[in-house]
Amino acid sequence: MSYNKDFTKNRTPSSKVYSGTVRTPKRDPTVPIMQVVFLHPDLGIGGAERLVVDAALALKSKGHRVSFITAHHDRNHCFDETKDGTFSVNVAGDWLPRKIMGGFYALCAYIRMIYIAFYLIFASSFKPDVVFCDQISVCIPVLRLFSRAKVVFYCHFPDKLLTKRETFLKSLYRKPIDWLEERTTGLAHFVLVNSHFTARMFRNAFPSLKELETHVVHPTLNSAVFDKAMNNPRRLNNAILPSSAKHVFLSINRYERKKNLRLAIDALDALRDRVSHEDWGKVHLLMAGGYDERVQENVQHHKELVRLIDSLKLENKIKLLRSVQTDQKMALLSSCTAVLYTPSNEHFGIVPVETMYMKKPVIGVNSGGPKETILDGVTGFLCEGSAENFADAMLRFIKSPDLSKEMGAAGHQRVKDNFAFEKFATTLNGIIQSVAT
Repeated sequence: MSYNKDFTKNRTPSSKVYSGTVRTPKRDPTVPIMQVVFLHPDLGIGGAERLVVDAALALKSKGHRVSFITAHHDRNHCFDETKDGTFSVNVAGDWLPRKIMGGFYALCAYIRMIYIAFYLIFASSFKPDVVFCDQISVCIPVLRLFSRAKVVFYCHFPDKLLTKRETFLKSLYRKPIDWLEERTTGLAHFVLVNSHFTARMFRNAFPSLKELETHVVHPTLNSAVFDKAMNNPRRLNNAILPSSAKHVFLSINRYERKKNLRLAIDALDALRDRVSHEDWGKVHLLMAGGYDERVQENVQHHKELVRLIDSLKLENKIKLLRSVQTDQKMALLSSCTAVLYTPSNEHFGIVPVETMYMKKPVIGVNSGGPKETILDGVTGFLCEGSAENFADAMLRFIKSPDLSKEMGAAGHQRVKDNFAFEKFATTLNGIIQSVAT
């Protein structure tokens, strides 16, 4: 059985329309059930974690036995499916340090990932047919040497491109890590990437792997959860959203500087000069972000945004929410006029897909993965990453109240046509069947 050829690196996937809730199909008795183990460094809340959880759901829907091994899993900071019994989640190596002397995060992450690979092989009861790993590839040689399992590696983005080298010592420290990333990624039996943008960056970042075939598999969403939220919309209380708010803009992203959350705040400030006093009284911005107290940047950046809001005198117009659960996230999406997606050169970005499925438009930066998801002028607007451009796009929804509904309907159809869960599940199932036989 082969994987879906529409998902090769040089093609845009074509897709039939999928509607309704996700159902487990009747299993083909001629197709063997496989044991698939996901290795992930930290099973918290984020786009990478959402992807691996959805991938696990997809493979489980095809009848496979699916489990997770991770170095960290906080039940107060994770997706529901990892704590409600949907999957077996095994934690190993959480005692290992996340940092040394306030730094060396990458080295510690590599050590933790190697540890959970050894745990899988020598200490767990799992005998996987396929190991699905992502983010950190250094575990792959361990899996290849001591296991018969086939390895599928999902590259969200090359790690070497996610860090700066401000000093000579930092460059020296990164050299062996970058070398290991490139060499070990090439040892996977199958390499997936999340967008055509990431595929191009992958080839540029890893010169020795230019001949390695990478396969674009766009992330999906579990439409059953979103359908349930749309059929039974939950209302936000007045403490989060005042009753006077009629033009509600929403930002969903982790509290990290690279997510450019400040752009949403600056755009709201720029919008103030573009609307009447009456309309300004109806405008509100909600910001929901992944927040982990163990991550210093999350704590610091949240404080920076609070100070910025106070300095602009927008404290009555903006509400900051931290690590919202799934039901509250759905309520936020249901209540908004449009979502502001602020990162530049985002690798893929699942938020625009989730937003469009919830029948809401997206205002995003015209770069990276959002160029593959948002149709400019149809399902939202792609803008240059400036407060003025974002404010101009926001103004269009205020001046044309029906525009949000029109674009939302188009976005919903686009997700069903191109990012359907069942297509994603069928594709992943084909990949593991192909690689394991």
